[in-house]
Amino acid sequence: MNTLAKFIAAMLIFGTNGLLARRISLGGAEIVLLRTLLGSCFLIGLGLLRRDLRLVGLRADKVPATLGGAALGLNWVCLFIAYQTAGVSLSTLVYYCGPMLVLALSPLLFREKLTWNKIAAIAAVALGMIFISEEIERGSDLAVGLLWAAGAAGFYALVIIANKRVQHLSGIHCAMYELIVSFFVVLAFLAVTGARLPVIPAGSELPWVLVLGLVNTGLAYYLYFSAMQRLSGQTVALLCYIDPLTALVLSALVLHERLLPLQIAGAALILGGACLGELRLRRRDA
Repeated sequence: MNTLAKFIAAMLIFGTNGLLARRISLGGAEIVLLRTLLGSCFLIGLGLLRRDLRLVGLRADKVPATLGGAALGLNWVCLFIAYQTAGVSLSTLVYYCGPMLVLALSPLLFREKLTWNKIAAIAAVALGMIFISEEIERGSDLAVGLLWAAGAAGFYALVIIANKRVQHLSGIHCAMYELIVSFFVVLAFLAVTGARLPVIPAGSELPWVLVLGLVNTGLAYYLYFSAMQRLSGQTVALLCYIDPLTALVLSALVLHERLLPLQIAGAALILGGACLGELRLRRRDA
């Protein structure tokens, strides 16, 4: 499988996360605990096969990688709870506002200048958020679900910010370490909230749990990071939107979720604005 095919395959796999989550009756945090456990085991097993378990560079990157792992776990907890309360389509749209939060804060965080297309992208995504939430009753279960999705977007932004500070760990080793950290953070979250441990899925749901943990987390992360290091930054940024598009299509075809006309317009603004924000426009020669 060539590099581009690996990355596209990872994005398509990620796009099925919500569909799989809806097949499992466990709580969102419990699903994430099993996901991070199985995903970690997959990457550790892969490292053993390749005789490549040394996390070279971890000492220098321990703080951002640990912060990124913690944020990743909490990000998934919020997102999977949102899947169960607000549906896959709306949760996905709100979740993918996370990169726009990073973009809006980039002048402060990374001293990056906001170009006109990035400003337009932020405005489009903000307007899209207004559109998709306009007809939702305040205080309803759907509104609460969207708040969880907004929390996921915030933690997603923190994952991006933290990983931009990781300079020495390779992509695969960073993924392995962050998944392990995520597992322990989610385990602590469940312990603090009084959840029953250990988490044991129903026998009929075990295949979905295994697919989510081994394929959608372990294998997909391996494909993602092994391909990302060989693709240009802009190619990676733009292809990442295969994930939400896949989620939207599957939620409509399989879960029969339907967006209202104003929400469809909001979806177009969010995804279109996000893609616009990733473009690096070249100046024309005078």
